[in-house]
Amino acid sequence: MSLDIAKLRAETPGCAHVLHLNAAGSALPSQRTLDATLGHLKLEAEIGGYEAADLRRDTLDGFYPSVARLIGAEAGEIAFIENATRAWDMAFYSLDFKPGDRILTCVSEYSSNYISYLQVAKKTGAEIVVVPDDRHGQIDLGALERAIDKRTKLVSISHVPTQGGLVQPAEAVGKITNDAGVLYLLDACQSVGQLPVDVRKIGCDFLSMTGRKYLRGPRGTGFLYAKARTTSHIEPVFLDNHAARWTDDNGYTVVGDAKRFENWERYFAGVIGLKVAADQANELGIDAIWARLRELADGLRTRLATLKGITLTDLGQVRGAIVTFAVAGADHNALKLALRAQAINVSVSTQFSSRLDLKGRGLRDVLRASVHVYNTEAELDRFVEALAKAYSAA
Repeated sequence: MSLDIAKLRAETPGCAHVLHLNAAGSALPSQRTLDATLGHLKLEAEIGGYEAADLRRDTLDGFYPSVARLIGAEAGEIAFIENATRAWDMAFYSLDFKPGDRILTCVSEYSSNYISYLQVAKKTGAEIVVVPDDRHGQIDLGALERAIDKRTKLVSISHVPTQGGLVQPAEAVGKITNDAGVLYLLDACQSVGQLPVDVRKIGCDFLSMTGRKYLRGPRGTGFLYAKARTTSHIEPVFLDNHAARWTDDNGYTVVGDAKRFENWERYFAGVIGLKVAADQANELGIDAIWARLRELADGLRTRLATLKGITLTDLGQVRGAIVTFAVAGADHNALKLALRAQAINVSVSTQFSSRLDLKGRGLRDVLRASVHVYNTEAELDRFVEALAKAYSAA
């Protein structure tokens, strides 16, 4: 199935204003998602928030099967959470770590997650084990298998790190964790919506996701997948009267499905907007999206490789839609601002986001250009030309 790029661009208002190469930060939403989100906000203003939710109950409830279809899950395994970090937190902090428990992660892990490992290790006496990379710069599967022992409580990695095009071998990691009977938490905030993600094939027990990146949903939205078969016994670290029922004066009953990880108050317009974004991704077909993104990203890498002074920094056997590079002698933040002045959006990834990886490779920071389906080859040409002029003038 091929994508109608002209139609996609016409249905994306931002394409008329910017050359947006920052989908890994926050992608441009479609008009359909914008209309659905704003429409519900308008309805709340006209008839009241509670009343609007009641009127749109079927659409709100439809969020769960729409997202479940996208990742091969069941609707009851999905919880709406306000962002990927909180979704990840709800899974991680709900685990009962004890002294000596081991948390296995990867070199490219994201800073927010690693800070949580450090906090839990400090409080509980758990141990953090960083599994080394293989020669491709992705998690070494043999080393992971050897590192798992009876003290291993959790394997937790980012599927696609924020600082590069690397796609971790998540399915192979899942086979190792499943064979060992160890819980597996996958941070998928950069992968869902970009590439095929099937939680049954991957074998993860938890998966966290944001709405604003490759799903092109509203900011302030996300979700958590919790595999029913392996996580139904896990009680969330936080409960309210949506996640549990006050069943007697001195007792409560936790909700049976993944909604126990939610809280009662939420961004209802965002739920509807994210449902619409997920529906659009399902309609377009994730295989077609993935093929287009790889074509664009590979084309951008080829173009950048022709420029003097630029070093591509993406790792991995499989590389996705995030393209990162270093410009010799240049201030990457200054280049980002120079490009933004020309309505070209890129971002900068720093050691703040992924200390072990970038510091280990001697990289202070890298420029990040992340493509999406609405980008064109002509835009890539324009970007590379503008970049070359910007750093030659600096």
